[in-house]
Amino acid sequence: MTELSAPNDLPAPADLPAPAVLPAPADLAVLRDEQVIAVVRAPRIPDAAALCAALAEGGINLTEFTYTTPDVTAHLLRASKAGWRVGVGTVLTAEQARRGVAAGASFLVTPGCRAEVAEAAAVAGVPVVLGALTPTEVAHAVDLGAAAVKIFPARAFGPGYFKDLRGPYPGVPLVASGGVNAGNAAEFLAHGALAVCAGTDVVPPDVVAAGDWAEITRRARAFTAACAGAGA
Repeated sequence: MTELSAPNDLPAPADLPAPAVLPAPADLAVLRDEQVIAVVRAPRIPDAAALCAALAEGGINLTEFTYTTPDVTAHLLRASKAGWRVGVGTVLTAEQARRGVAAGASFLVTPGCRAEVAEAAAVAGVPVVLGALTPTEVAHAVDLGAAAVKIFPARAFGPGYFKDLRGPYPGVPLVASGGVNAGNAAEFLAHGALAVCAGTDVVPPDVVAAGDWAEITRRARAFTAACAGAGA
């Protein structure tokens, strides 16, 4: 797999081009087809590539490692070199964005609207999923060039909120994150979420830290089976 390298210096904010709406349609098709992103937060990850393999065995092929996990760039590098499609989340600064891309992240995720992260993503040519909650924040995320908008925490208003947002924003790809589990994932998808984030329901920190890949696969398989109900 081609190793990505970060530019030595980011242009000054005034020199940055206007953010484009990212990514290309093919990238959105990945989200639409996969529907699930596993979001990993753990005190340690014994083998990031093995974790991705365990998730894929259970039907989850997109993995988001986060900056709340120690040595996240090392995990990104290990998993991406093994050929897994990985992204990095909880990205708060342009520098974190640059380091994540250099380590092999093929997408960036933020917990809120972060203009400097959107600008860095545009320079690097990678899609960014910006976090938002209110209709105003969704509009701001779109203006910043978000490929998709992560509604976080999705539990705050529930699945029906996605149907409400579809009214004023019918063409904005929405991702449900925060409080999504096997019991409600299909409902979020049925109400208009393009994809959902699977957190502790699939990748509990203690199970990840223990390297119990069989249990991760079991949980991933149960989650994706539940999501299949959205198309029923």
